Amino acid sequence: MTNSFLPTIGSVVECRDRTWVVLPSDNADVIRLRPLSGNEHEICGIFTKLGLEPITSAEFPQPVPEAVQDHKAALLLLDAARLSLRNGAGPFRSLGRLSVYPRPYQIVPLLMALRLETVRLLIADDVGIGKTIEAGLIAREMLDRQEIKRIGVLCPPHLCDQWQKELREKFHIEAVVIRSGTVGKLERSLPGGDHHIFSYYAHIIVSLDYAKSDKRRASFLAHCPDLVIVDEVHTCARPSGQSVSQQQRHQLVNEIAENQNQHLILLSATPHSGIEESFLSILGLIKPEFATMNLESLSKQERTKLANHFIQRRRADVKKWLGNETPFPERLSTEISYKLTKEYRDLFNQVYDFARGLVRGVTDDMSYAQKRGRYWAALALIRCVMSSPAAAVATLNKQVEKREVVEQLEEEAIDEDLMASYVYDPTEQEQSADAQPTLAIEQRDRNSLQDGSHRRKFKAFVQSAQNLYGAKDAKLQQAIATVTALLNEGHQPIIWCRYIATAQYVAKYLGDALKEKLGKKSDRLRVLAITGEQSEDEREIFLQELGSYEQRVLVATDCLSEGVNLQEYFSAVLHYDLPWNPNRLEQREGRVDRYGQKASQVKCALLCGQDNPIDDVVLKILIRKAVKIHRSLGITVPVPIDNADITERIFNSLFEYEAAGVQLSIFESGSQLALLDAEMNRIWQQAEEKVSRTRFAQMTITSEDVQQELIESDRVLGSAKEIERFVRSACGRMHAALIPKTIQKHPCWLLPHIPEALKNSVGESRNLTISFVSPTPVGVEFIGRNHPLVEGLARYILEDVLSNTKNPIAARCGFTITDAVTKRTTLLLLRLRHLLDSPQHHSLLSEECLVVGFTGAPSEAIWLEQREVLRLIEEAQPVANPPSLAIVQLEIRDLLKSMEDLREDLELIAKKRSQDLTQSHRRVRAITREGQVKVEAQLPMDLLGVYVLKPK
Repeated sequence: MTNSFLPTIGSVVECRDRTWVVLPSDNADVIRLRPLSGNEHEICGIFTKLGLEPITSAEFPQPVPEAVQDHKAALLLLDAARLSLRNGAGPFRSLGRLSVYPRPYQIVPLLMALRLETVRLLIADDVGIGKTIEAGLIAREMLDRQEIKRIGVLCPPHLCDQWQKELREKFHIEAVVIRSGTVGKLERSLPGGDHHIFSYYAHIIVSLDYAKSDKRRASFLAHCPDLVIVDEVHTCARPSGQSVSQQQRHQLVNEIAENQNQHLILLSATPHSGIEESFLSILGLIKPEFATMNLESLSKQERTKLANHFIQRRRADVKKWLGNETPFPERLSTEISYKLTKEYRDLFNQVYDFARGLVRGVTDDMSYAQKRGRYWAALALIRCVMSSPAAAVATLNKQVEKREVVEQLEEEAIDEDLMASYVYDPTEQEQSADAQPTLAIEQRDRNSLQDGSHRRKFKAFVQSAQNLYGAKDAKLQQAIATVTALLNEGHQPIIWCRYIATAQYVAKYLGDALKEKLGKKSDRLRVLAITGEQSEDEREIFLQELGSYEQRVLVATDCLSEGVNLQEYFSAVLHYDLPWNPNRLEQREGRVDRYGQKASQVKCALLCGQDNPIDDVVLKILIRKAVKIHRSLGITVPVPIDNADITERIFNSLFEYEAAGVQLSIFESGSQLALLDAEMNRIWQQAEEKVSRTRFAQMTITSEDVQQELIESDRVLGSAKEIERFVRSACGRMHAALIPKTIQKHPCWLLPHIPEALKNSVGESRNLTISFVSPTPVGVEFIGRNHPLVEGLARYILEDVLSNTKNPIAARCGFTITDAVTKRTTLLLLRLRHLLDSPQHHSLLSEECLVVGFTGAPSEAIWLEQREVLRLIEEAQPVANPPSLAIVQLEIRDLLKSMEDLREDLELIAKKRSQDLTQSHRRVRAITREGQVKVEAQLPMDLLGVYVLKPK
């Protein structure tokens, strides 16, 4: 450089004919500068060794008396300055960078995390409470505190895109998705040299399926991000059975957790299935000692220690918390029965008896694989025929057409996990298999496969099924009637199906029937099927298309049932195919019954066959018991023993009876199913008691803790109420006044056009409907703190007021005659920067806006209490016109000349704020390896505005 001037962090300097604030820099040779307006898009770095661009000391420009305005213009500047802050000086570093306004209860896990030296948390809040937001808050906060540099999310592949969207839109974290379909493109984008896909990208979202293999697991561990978030962690519990896939997932997460300095957040709505071993294996990921705890008799010390790392809350725990009511919908559940037509009943009986024959035809000389193959084939036949005629045709046609005979199955040839994925409803798998169970039927032994009578039977089954399409399918007709009623009530339903063929069949016939009923209004309706045949990108496109219609019906398989948020577009659920696993039931319904649902009620209907013995048994033994416990505890309790084992016992008992007598005999006193039902009652009750005892609503963080920090954050960054006040005032002054309107009883505003000055940054949208209250109705845009409209308005107003000395939109000088004061009062709008230093991290700069006030002359100032100052700036109203402009300008000019008399008092105020901020940081981050944070006020403060209030 041409001179030796080295500016301090937070100081005001001159460079490139512009005034800047100096920011912290990781490079000693680079001075980072930001415009006075706080516009982060214009931050630049000056490489000092080149010596090409001189930097000189400067002062913040004083207000100009000639630009005096009314009191509302003063309040507008306060709001603009406050809402432009990104590194607010509150207890949380991250809240200024969020595009979501967290509910108070969602702050609790963040406070828990900040009280741990190494963050290890299991967040097990119920479905739909907001675990993604809670984890994202922690991630953003740790990034902004510079305690971590990289974030990794491990989740099922179908949730990768949703995580990417949530992190980007709500937390401004740009992450790449790493899974089989994206890895090729990402690797081609790597620069030359020794770079690895797991380390090159700062923030990564990785499919558990992709990362769990031995080779990739080693690579992930070698390049593991500082913070790892594991979603749906129940799929990573140590399996009680022989699930190879789940063992690999557990091994991956367990090896991540072995690093004692690794930050780890585990998420699951169903961590405790009642199987103690699996639950303890998840707790052991937090701390190894937790894996050996006796949950039946925890000591007070053990419970306290566990509560520091584990939180599980029901909706009832958070619905009304800190005076804030979270609008969770009311779930209305019902069972809708139908009776099979004679033709369908005949087909079902024939297939049932054929399947029964496969199982009961097992002989001692058959191998284990042959016996298991017959069992899987029998279940697959029954399941596809129960689902729909289309699923039956699609599955059995393959057997009719198949000419080659597979070789004799060996003992090790049966993949039990694979077969279960086609027939049962396992929720531990990362991806649901929704293809027809053709492969399972092919597991029959060699003699069965060669038996020509089997092929002839299958051909007859296919012909019978083809004749059932449409009118002779009572299940379909009942679904059409149910969906019609839901649409008439204003609901937008999802129809859940087990197989792809069923979803496509239902979508076609339902769509045709609804369009016929609607007639000329049919163009308002869209019915679409989304299945595993589509990629994640295609599914998202289909969902967006559906959302654009006034009436919409989604027919989906379980490829969408776990973790995907669908509450924005849908408000009802119809289970077309009854799941054989009650966990799947809750997952499906949780897609719409969650925070963010606009409807006050969501409807959930189970479609069940009145004369279908399979539905009868599954409902009685599994589904109704799970629903009852959910209503009792308010949280989801998975099946307390291996669901596959229960299902197998059910069918082994069912196959004791022929089709003609099974309905009458299944629950006779002393029957196998009656005994199983009694046993399951006992097991479910034990599970309910265990889960109830081990639920941790959170004892270590009180509502008072949260309230104190939220009040402080709102004071620094602005509340939702102040955001609305600012946007309405700013748009009004920029000739784009908001027009109030109500949509579905929700308060909304019409923005007729984007103010001219913002079109380059915000766009040119016209007639934009907005709301400041979330969740919003479909088609209404939520306006939060970091929405481009708010950000653009705040930036423009600050830039305008600092450069426009004649007629700015907001006011740096004000003069008001008001009844709010009894003596002349002066209010000062100040911007204060603090330098946060710690032994382990680079310096951080935080900012806040202060309003202080005094009576009397500056040389003899009597300072007002902060509460009184805020009352005056927000509530003072003019009651008379001020004296002539010349007199007003003279008074303000004299006041500005006397500001030096206030210097010592203002420095004391700044230092007091730094002390308060120090205590605030120590309060929320009491335990930290970074040591005590030192907070120092950077003086002088910026004088943004001077406002005189005089009594009448």
